[in-house]
This record gives sequence, structure tokens and C-alpha cells, in this order.
Amino acid sequence: MRSSRMALSAAVFGALALPLVSATAATAAPDSVPSTMPTTRACDRPGPWGISTQAVDIRSKASVKSTRLGILHRGHRFTVHKTSGNWHHITGTTTGVRGWVSGPYVYRDVRMCLG
Repeated sequence: MRSSRMALSAAVFGALALPLVSATAATAAPDSVPSTMPTTRACDRPGPWGISTQAVDIRSKASVKSTRLGILHRGHRFTVHKTSGNWHHITGTTTGVRGWVSGPYVYRDVRMCLG
């Protein structure tokens, strides 16, 4: 029974490794790139901002001791104007509140190009 498991494991590993070996030749860059090719694709640019918790406080200054101006809930849209240290200066497009949010709760959506 142990040898059949080892044979099965080797077969699965071989099946998974095969696309990786053959993909290296298929994904090699061409010798010359036409000048009409775009330099960046839409999927290469960072996506919209989001928050990683249910809600985060919007503060008047980049400090947890500053006045709370409002709350940014998950799903609300907002624009990041600048970053200072671990804080982001934002405007909530859903509520219109402008202030600072703590960096660990805010992230940039990452997109992947498939092809």
C-alpha cells in the first residue's frame, strides 16, 4: 500500500511539474516587441482602495489621539490623497468626510494579468 501511495505521489508531482517545464519556453519574450504594444496594461495598475476590517475611524490628524471625524465602513468608496508614515489622508466619496485613516486597515486591491 505504501508503494502505491508513493507511485501516486510521483505521478501527481510529475503532472504538476510538466506545465512548469513547458511554460518556460512558451512564455519567453519575443526578440522584438512591436512599438504599438502598450507599456502598461490595465491589470498591471493597482486597483481601488479598500479596508480590511468592518470599519475604521477617520481622524482629523495622523494620530489615534486626534479627533474622530467619522467612520469609514467596509464597502464605502474613498480616495487616498497622500500617505504619511503609517497613515493615509483620504476623502470618503460615500460620505464626503476628509481625514486620516490608519495604514494597517487600508490596502490597495491587487489585480493579476492572465495572459
